[in-house]
Amino acid sequence: MGRSWFLALLLLQVVSSKAYYSGGVAVGGGSFQSGGFWVGGGITSQGPSGFSGSSGSPNSRLSGAYTALQAWKSAITEDPSGILNSWVGPDVCSYKGVFCSQLVESMPSGLFVAAIDLNHANLKGCLVRELSLLFDLTVFHINSNRFSGTVPDSFRDLENLSELDLSNNQFSGPFPSVTLLLPSLIYLDIRFNHFTGSLPEGLFNKNLDAIFLNNNLFDGQIPQSLGNSPASVINLANNRFVGSIPASFGYMGPRIKEILFLNNKLTGCIPEGVGLLSEIELLDVSFNSLSGHLPDIMACLSEIEVLNLAHNNFSGVIPDIICSLKNLLNLTVSYNFFSGFTQDCGNARNFGFDFIGNCIPGSYMQRPPPECLGTPININCLRIPAAGPVVCGSADLKQTNNVKPQSRTP
Repeated sequence: MGRSWFLALLLLQVVSSKAYYSGGVAVGGGSFQSGGFWVGGGITSQGPSGFSGSSGSPNSRLSGAYTALQAWKSAITEDPSGILNSWVGPDVCSYKGVFCSQLVESMPSGLFVAAIDLNHANLKGCLVRELSLLFDLTVFHINSNRFSGTVPDSFRDLENLSELDLSNNQFSGPFPSVTLLLPSLIYLDIRFNHFTGSLPEGLFNKNLDAIFLNNNLFDGQIPQSLGNSPASVINLANNRFVGSIPASFGYMGPRIKEILFLNNKLTGCIPEGVGLLSEIELLDVSFNSLSGHLPDIMACLSEIEVLNLAHNNFSGVIPDIICSLKNLLNLTVSYNFFSGFTQDCGNARNFGFDFIGNCIPGSYMQRPPPECLGTPININCLRIPAAGPVVCGSADLKQTNNVKPQSRTP
């Protein structure tokens, strides 16, 4: 994808150079945001100011960090790889997976814990409220462990936290609403857990660039505030969402690059406002119960590379305007009730586009005729062919949504 959201790129935005954790070894250097450096992560690192990982002098920030990390260590019940064997003594910057920073102009006592990266450590335990003592923390990554329970309300004190990755653990309970109180957060990843219930309206009013909620047990309707989100990537796949894709979806405009609704229980039409998503590159609505015709305005998806409509109840003729999109690399419309395609779509079959499991006469691997006689019809989603060329980004298109974007809360 031309604009896939990679964590490393985000780190480059958050810090001018990064340290990363691989088997307990810190690698990095250079300057940290305002002119500091990274130390720690399991070895003693020498920064440009000549300060080693151990200050030898009192530091209230590191004292609080020591309290927080020791409380967390006590709540971790299994550590098969011995990651926490280094979590001994007050020099928290020497702990594996713990990274410190110090501003160049500061004295040694200015050292503080800036990041925790314990990805793939196979730790079992829970989060503790004392972690809020790490009030300078900007990065908290614990993906691919066995942490369970909920996110403590005390996390609201982590006002500098920009990245929170809790993915691939065993967390449960409702959406962790405390994350909405973190003013600096731009990356939220809680996928592959056991969170349940509905999403709060405030989630999409938050200034997040990446939202990964897939592979949980969320249900209810997707909030109408979806259109307010400034995110470039949103993944809602593999949950239990019901109802329609919010009509406000189209008001996300050029900000959104990738959005996945696949494998939920969504019904209704593709919102007409989808045509306003002029910069979107990936749209996946597969494995739902969406129906009706494809809107002509999808011709405005000029940057789309992957469009997956498979395993729904779409019907009608697949128009040229879809198959002729200049950047389209992968079009999947399999297992719907499409009855035909126009010339460009017919030619597209030769390029590996997936049309199987429909009702297209003369095509291979289509539904048996009895199934096609029972084609689901949604009169609210019928497509009326445009009288002239589709005008992208027009005021008329915005009016067809009949939805006004909601104002964002700070």
